[in-house]
Amino acid sequence: MELISQHVKGIMEECKRRARAAGLSFDNESLEYIVTNRDMIELSPKVMIPTLYDYWANDVEVLKEQGKYKLYPSNPYETVINSRPAISFYNDNNPDWLNVMIFYHVLGHVDMFQNNILFKNTWNDDFVGQALADKRLIANLRSEYGRWVDYVIEFARGIDNITGYFSEMAEREYPAELDPSARTAFYFGPFLQELVKLPTADYYRELDKYNKLVDEKGTAAEELFFTEVRGRYPEFVAKFERQGAKKETRYHDLLQFIHDRSPFLKKEENGWMRSVLQIVRNTALYFQPQIRSKILNEGWASYWHEELFLRDERIVGHESDYARVNSGVTSISRVGLNPYAVGLRLIRWVEELADKGKMSRRFQQIHDANLREAFNEKTGAGKKAIFALRDNFSDFMLINTFVDQEFVDRFDLFVVGKRLDEARGVWQYYIKSRKADDYKQMLLEHLYHPPVIEVAEERTSDKCLALTHRFEGKQLVKDFIGETLIGIEFLWGGEVTLDTTEITLKKPENEGDAPEREYHPVRYHCANRKIVRETL
Repeated sequence: MELISQHVKGIMEECKRRARAAGLSFDNESLEYIVTNRDMIELSPKVMIPTLYDYWANDVEVLKEQGKYKLYPSNPYETVINSRPAISFYNDNNPDWLNVMIFYHVLGHVDMFQNNILFKNTWNDDFVGQALADKRLIANLRSEYGRWVDYVIEFARGIDNITGYFSEMAEREYPAELDPSARTAFYFGPFLQELVKLPTADYYRELDKYNKLVDEKGTAAEELFFTEVRGRYPEFVAKFERQGAKKETRYHDLLQFIHDRSPFLKKEENGWMRSVLQIVRNTALYFQPQIRSKILNEGWASYWHEELFLRDERIVGHESDYARVNSGVTSISRVGLNPYAVGLRLIRWVEELADKGKMSRRFQQIHDANLREAFNEKTGAGKKAIFALRDNFSDFMLINTFVDQEFVDRFDLFVVGKRLDEARGVWQYYIKSRKADDYKQMLLEHLYHPPVIEVAEERTSDKCLALTHRFEGKQLVKDFIGETLIGIEFLWGGEVTLDTTEITLKKPENEGDAPEREYHPVRYHCANRKIVRETL
């Protein structure tokens, strides 16, 4: 692995100048490396972060990728990581014309990393440097504690997919001065809502009274308000001292709760494990934005490599080569999902809607298909609209907002079904649906959506950690439950229970009908590495 030559760096700098002129925004500094296919294979399991800590699972992935490469040799064009400065990697046999196209694509990614709200918590982080410090710390711990370090990493990584990314992001953006006092929070929270059970209309009148008093009296308002409260609710002071004065410690996910509350990790001899948990959690949080914006990110980069390279005189003589490469990247997959293709078409669609004024309320009120098709106010607002996508949207928001029947029809999209031809012994693929709702659901099912696992604090003690799965229509993968609970039991130092819901399919009475789903609440117990399943 080596830095690109000065000649190729000059090409990149010229691409930066043109990209900025088109409206993209990114830091001046960047690093570009030339890598071989072997380098790519070795870095891929580390998400292309060379300084990420070593872990045995990465070695397994390297062996797997080496096997794939022997069967299906391929040359990835580029990879870029969200770091300060941005670092990108390029195959060592790209010609200059291809590098121009790839540089535009990479700059689209960097622009997304440095402007999209999902990445805001990473804008000021030098993750490559932090990863190096984490790697050195883990290496030192291995020299002292040996294989136990890898056990802790294994157990932590078993639950690092359920990190509370959005709640963590919201807390960082929430000014601490907006928090009410403990007394006010208890009064308008558990006291009025759970103990007094004040009717909704009366509750809002009480809240309005408090807000008006704050406007009039400022900092003296709270004391005046609670003087009057004590007259109406004499029991309030005693209730608050017994329940409300306890400071609530916020936690965003199971890893953080175990890190902060585990009696096992609080023991002096086990304190080093908390450092490992923190490293695993911080690493998982750092990559959450990429996971949640894959379609938008790849679509944005593909949009700009098309937009800029087609206007670049350096394409002359390579039009056919570009068409072949670009079609391979951005063509719609009839089976499966190509995030480059779907993202690019959604961005082009939004640009078209905005340019024609079709994002207005006036257009939405038109129901005649011919009038909708002919509608065009020529607003020229397309670029402004797609930059708003870049700044504020995730994959879920993009799909949920803009995938409608007109989009599906415009790009001839459909959902593919699969059935077994028993006579010929082959799988048949067929067009299952051209409805927008079905296509949207197919896209949403491809998105990252980890389960929500919450701590049932009322049932949790030093001897038992009680967990609850918030059932959202999909059951947990049964094959992973046992080993994951064993890892959590080790980190907690006591029994672990997990309440969840499992689905069984009931055979339909009439042939051809869909099987009926039956839902069964169950509880898993893990104690002394033994798993017991109980039906509730």
